[in-house]
Amino acid sequence: MGYEKEIINVLSEAGRKGLSIKKIARHIYNNKNSLFDELSFEDVHKSVAGFLQRNCKKRNSIVERTQKNGTYRIRVSVRPAQLKLYFDDDDTLDEDVTDRVKDDKKSEQDTSLSLF
Repeated sequence: MGYEKEIINVLSEAGRKGLSIKKIARHIYNNKNSLFDELSFEDVHKSVAGFLQRNCKKRNSIVERTQKNGTYRIRVSVRPAQLKLYFDDDDTLDEDVTDRVKDDKKSEQDTSLSLF
C-alpha cells in the first residue's frame, strides 16, 4: 500500500538493534489508522513483511536483516552515489572530462522562443 517511507522512518528511529516486523507493522498501523480510514492490521503486517523481505535481498538496499529472526534495521554500510560536479575554471581536470563538458555545452543550445 505504499508504507515504504514510514518503514524507513521507523527503522531509522530504532537504531542499530532494529525492530521486528510486528513492531514496525504496529507502529505504522497506529500512525495510519483513523476514524475515517480504517485499516486492517493483517493487511499492514503483510505489506510491511513483503516490503522488508523483498528489499533485504537486494545488494544496494537500505534495509538489512539482523541475526535475530524477523528483525530488520537500516544498513549502515550502504555507500550513497556520489554527485560529481565539474567547474569550467578548474585547470586540474583531465582532458577527457573537459571534452565531455564541452560536448555537453554544445548540445544544450537554447531553442526557446524569445519573449521580446
